[in-house]
Amino acid sequence: MANTAVADADSGLTRAQLAARYGLSVAGARPTLAAYVRQLWAYRHFISAYAHAKVTASFSQARLGQLWQVLTPLTNAAVYFLIFGVILNTSGEVENFIAYLCVGLFVFTFTQSVALGGVQAITSHLGLIRALHFPRAALPFAITLTQFRHLVTAIVVLVAIVLVTGEPITLEWLLVLPAMLLQTVFNVGLALALARAGSKMTDLKQVMPFVMRTWMYGSGVLYSVQNFAKHLPTWAATLVELNPLLIYIELFRHALMENAPLTSAAPRLWLLATVWALLVGIGGFVYFWRGEKEYGRG
Repeated sequence: MANTAVADADSGLTRAQLAARYGLSVAGARPTLAAYVRQLWAYRHFISAYAHAKVTASFSQARLGQLWQVLTPLTNAAVYFLIFGVILNTSGEVENFIAYLCVGLFVFTFTQSVALGGVQAITSHLGLIRALHFPRAALPFAITLTQFRHLVTAIVVLVAIVLVTGEPITLEWLLVLPAMLLQTVFNVGLALALARAGSKMTDLKQVMPFVMRTWMYGSGVLYSVQNFAKHLPTWAATLVELNPLLIYIELFRHALMENAPLTSAAPRLWLLATVWALLVGIGGFVYFWRGEKEYGRG
């Protein structure tokens, strides 16, 4: 083989022609998008195991362990209920404000945790990236899967809250499943996009908590979504209604609550939720893939 290659080189073949003849590729070259998807699928067990390890380790030092998956959002809900429901008296604007608040907070926390973890997915795992060869998208996927497991636990508690506060069990509760799926696809794309952006702009992780706090106030988590139409110009209210997090929160509320106020009709919400999931899910994946060969260098 070596003698043949030398002979080919002597015959005047270019490097590109030699590489094509012998199936060689540039070290560290970015794989095609289809090949990248296949690689990621091949590492699905690694993603699952890594996510499980993160869930276990996240509360390993706490005496109550993984119970904090539930206690943390419940404590936040109690604080926000005291401030917005009691002190500011916004609870009168919504029937069953406790369930309304908890649904919004639990759903928002899912995306918030994915976003904050995604922005550090590359920078906080440089040792692993430089030591092992694997598709780097596995890290944002693992972060999303970790938070999805937290959400599943939270949903169990949320169902109990909804029942205790007087909401009846209906077939619409099943709509929680497709709503979770669409939000998860959206979150994966968001984590991937933020992971690449965070690898280039390391200060982005310092800015993200402020971005997420602003996003929460614009997502109708803490008060009735009817306030947007009441207090904003028509064009601004329309923009707010296109907010993807507001849309996913409203889908959950529509599924679990009988009289939750909505900014749009349910069919429009489902359409917008699907568009956002595909746009951010696919766009984030492609954007991250295009930077695959950059991660861990420098």
